[in-house]
Amino acid sequence: MTETTVLDGCTVVTMDAGRSEYPGGHLVLTGGRIAAVGPGPAPRDLPDARYLDASGCLATPGLVNTHHHLYQWATRGLATDSGLFGWLTELYPVWGGLDAEIVRAVARAGLAWLASTGCSTTTDHHYVFPRDGGDVLAAEIDAAREAGLRFHPTRGSMDLGQSDGGLPPDNIVEDVDEILAATEAAIDAHHDPSPDSMLRIGVAPCSPFSVTETLLTSAAGLARRKGVRLHTHLAETTDEDEFCRERFGRSPVQYMDDLGWLGPDVWLAHAVHLDDAAIALVASSGTAVAHCPTSNARLGAGIARARDLRAAGVPVGLGVDGAASNEASSLLEQVRHALLFARARGGATELTVRDALELGTMGGARALGREAEIGSLEPGKLADVALWRLDTLPHADIADPVAALVLGAPPPLELLLVQGRPVVEHGVVVTIDAGQAATDAAAASRKLLTRGGRDR
Repeated sequence: MTETTVLDGCTVVTMDAGRSEYPGGHLVLTGGRIAAVGPGPAPRDLPDARYLDASGCLATPGLVNTHHHLYQWATRGLATDSGLFGWLTELYPVWGGLDAEIVRAVARAGLAWLASTGCSTTTDHHYVFPRDGGDVLAAEIDAAREAGLRFHPTRGSMDLGQSDGGLPPDNIVEDVDEILAATEAAIDAHHDPSPDSMLRIGVAPCSPFSVTETLLTSAAGLARRKGVRLHTHLAETTDEDEFCRERFGRSPVQYMDDLGWLGPDVWLAHAVHLDDAAIALVASSGTAVAHCPTSNARLGAGIARARDLRAAGVPVGLGVDGAASNEASSLLEQVRHALLFARARGGATELTVRDALELGTMGGARALGREAEIGSLEPGKLADVALWRLDTLPHADIADPVAALVLGAPPPLELLLVQGRPVVEHGVVVTIDAGQAATDAAAASRKLLTRGGRDR
């Protein structure tokens, strides 16, 4: 018989279309889905129900991470004072030493930490595939299955090496035919399109400065033939804008539009340097954006125009980006930084605290095409729930619980459920031994840095 879990006595912030909120409310979860949500105590006579006292807590949808590079956990703390192109130039040779064992170890650590910050669904953009590295994509998929997070990995790629005018070294780019064959094989092996899917594959050539037009157009055709989503980096820095204008005679957005790379099945990472015309083009095409405020600040790339994108109708989610450009890798921190950076750029009315939380929940769900399944707490949706404790010293006297979550210190994560299954309980990840994950990740990092001539 299916067990029912009841969260009782918490403030519930649903993030539904009406932004319903219930102080002292309840959630009833059955069979991996939300059965009921509402004000006041839950019914006490539910059969086979496990009642949890959630008083003093705030229930929100699990957070959705729309852009990440898990493998970069192995190279945190390097090139700390470089912009994007300099940072990449320093780290590409190191990443050339990746293998499946390293990727699995650091992905386990990265996923466990993401869960600790309230993340129930995460993407990953893996685009470095050393020839002798084994199946690195399968390695991170195994890690996500162990962690218990809903996972949207993308099979990335690079085929424009330095000898052809690109940024990555020639020894870490692939041939177009190899890329397409490997990408299709990954979709066939792993993609699950079902409504309650824990694993969906995307297609993700890396960026305009590391990918040819041939690969971009061929990858888009493959993704649409297979019915999966498309992802890439775009308009992250002024260097990229200059590269595209010099090489292609167009802005990054114009270039991608001309190649058929805008549409409701596409989400773009960063989108920092967009003028009004570019925002209008992205909006009219239905393309979504993964806003990565911390990473963009760390690399000095700038601040994306989150309010303007939202006002234009662009679905905007949040991404922590790779751990090598965001050592904190906290998804909750992205919610806070999105709010603070938007206000620093445009004033106190740029985003509200609830707008910021929406970016991390329904905004991310929309960016991944899963707004009907996740992103809000509504009957029938998947039971991805974060329960935050707000009755301890840092938060107990903050009047608005959403302000406490977004503006206050990171609160204890009392519970994280993914499809109704516990991933975090009382602040502890229960699916992965965090201590062992840290030990294994540190060993993997040392192995990689030694291979790359970066003794540590």
